Amino acid sequence: MSWTDELLAVYEQNKDRAFNDGELPILPLYHSTANAQIEILIDESGKFLSASKVPKDDAETVIPVTEDSATRSSGAAPMPFADKLKYLARDFPLYLTGKQAKNDEYHSAYMTQLRMWKESEYSHPAVKALYAYLEQGKLMSDLAAAGVLEVDQTTGELISGKKINNIAQEDSFVRVLVSYDGVTSKTWQDKNLQNRFILLTEAVSGDNELCYATGEIVPVTYKHPAKIRNSGDKAKLFSTNDESGFTYRGRFRDKGEAVAIGYEFSQKIFNALRWLVKKQGISFGSLTFVAWASAMQEIPKVTEKLFDDEEFDDEELPTTAPMYRNCLKQCIFSYKEKLEPSTKVMLLGIDAATTGRAKTTGRANLSFYSELAGSEFLANIENWHKETAWYRYSSIKKVSLMNSFSLYEIIKCAFGTEQGKFIDCDKKILGDNVLRIIPCVISGRRLPLDLVNALYYKASNPQSYAEAYNHRLVLEVACGMIRKSIIEKDNKEEYLMAYDPNITDRSYLFGCLLAIAEKAEGEAYDKEERGKRETNARRYWSSFVQRPCETWQIIREKLNPYLSKLGNAEIKYAKRINEIMDKIEPEAFYSDRRLAPIYLLGYSHYMTKMFAEDTAKKKEEN
Repeated sequence: MSWTDELLAVYEQNKDRAFNDGELPILPLYHSTANAQIEILIDESGKFLSASKVPKDDAETVIPVTEDSATRSSGAAPMPFADKLKYLARDFPLYLTGKQAKNDEYHSAYMTQLRMWKESEYSHPAVKALYAYLEQGKLMSDLAAAGVLEVDQTTGELISGKKINNIAQEDSFVRVLVSYDGVTSKTWQDKNLQNRFILLTEAVSGDNELCYATGEIVPVTYKHPAKIRNSGDKAKLFSTNDESGFTYRGRFRDKGEAVAIGYEFSQKIFNALRWLVKKQGISFGSLTFVAWASAMQEIPKVTEKLFDDEEFDDEELPTTAPMYRNCLKQCIFSYKEKLEPSTKVMLLGIDAATTGRAKTTGRANLSFYSELAGSEFLANIENWHKETAWYRYSSIKKVSLMNSFSLYEIIKCAFGTEQGKFIDCDKKILGDNVLRIIPCVISGRRLPLDLVNALYYKASNPQSYAEAYNHRLVLEVACGMIRKSIIEKDNKEEYLMAYDPNITDRSYLFGCLLAIAEKAEGEAYDKEERGKRETNARRYWSSFVQRPCETWQIIREKLNPYLSKLGNAEIKYAKRINEIMDKIEPEAFYSDRRLAPIYLLGYSHYMTKMFAEDTAKKKEEN
């Protein structure tokens, strides 16, 4: 099935579902959303009762829309019910001067449309009440009297520059509450009102044509919904508004020959897509990514690390490889239990086809789409988390534990720079690389080699980072991705997560030496100096990678004064150095070849080993 068919299935499955309090409902047909700044309360006879400003966190309002008003950009295209002040208020010109005051066209078009609904067989008490109130032509004066609009007492006009929730008060959007039959109806949540409008829209639909999506003869549309990625998004996936001759030249005579999609079909797929994006979408700059199961079962987030540190009690933290593997299996099994054998998983990415301002007002692009069997999806997710895991320092738990990495962490460490206290990267680079890595997560595709190399070079230059914890994160990510690339290259099922004394690889062993030198010097510092003073191992790190033998001799010579300060521990560190040196063949030791990426694993493995030994010794002494 295509992505449109899958979205249609999502809509049909969820349109009549009962949603729990606080749960996001799917939009009904021929409805959209708008952020309201003002709400008014009237009774069923059209009498004004009160008005207030809408809190910003409650501003999003479901509104009925016509084909024209849903895509309006200029000219009079009124919403059928709730709308801006210039459409609703006949007395709007009395409170403004200049061009802004000219709203006769807007108000007249709005009232004509509302009267048609009021007089139809699909009318509703709220429609009649609103029409009766607006006919009085005193909305602006009522709002001013209620203190919602701020008016200059001298001129009687709206005070320029005043805003409601960051919107100029003259541009405010108004929603309506109606008191009738003993209840106060929030019209934007009134199912009966929504259903009445749906029936009205279907009754007045235009001529039938062939829908290219379904093959049925139905009312079609060439004006498709926007607001896909967020409420301010004007970019559309489908657009036929370029009729200057360039779009269809040499191909079709008109847009109808290019593509025609049923109005109802368009509404369903885009309402489903907006619902999914808002419910579980993740944004990376202009790219918005969403994944869902065919029956809307819960699935793991493909862009995140395996778990958040706060999910575990201290004694349950996966601090070893066996604990991590057990945690991973339990996590995947919990999802597998909920998926039926026939379940499919869909993954879809939407991005701006253009840059600059057009990323919100121009064309949107379906930049990624994939369908997988649920079992295959979970197997690949499990494999990804298993092969990319590494020991990470938890700033929350203050311990080292094993975990995988989010795509954001991977990309910002590979292609970002330190900005203030944190690492970040350009949003365009972020989105582009998410699209490159997603297939590695869900389909088992190999990691891009340039990404692994970028991490290797970044981790090999600690002096590029003013904050030590930023370099530590880059180092952890680099080790995880290098481990993954080794597994892929050598077709290994597993690669050790801890120090292996049997490894004789030159680069790996030089990495161990670097770890010993750094820890020994750091241990010799006074307490006030630790974490603030840079070790020689870190100072010469990048040179060490390029000329390991030559640079090691410098580091080793500078290490002697610090070893002499360690007392009995000097023997321990000298023994460690000698053990590693004995494993390196003389020819390999004196080679001028730069270190391979695996040296980072040796560094991390041996550093973890030394800290583990220290911790064990302290426990024994206590």
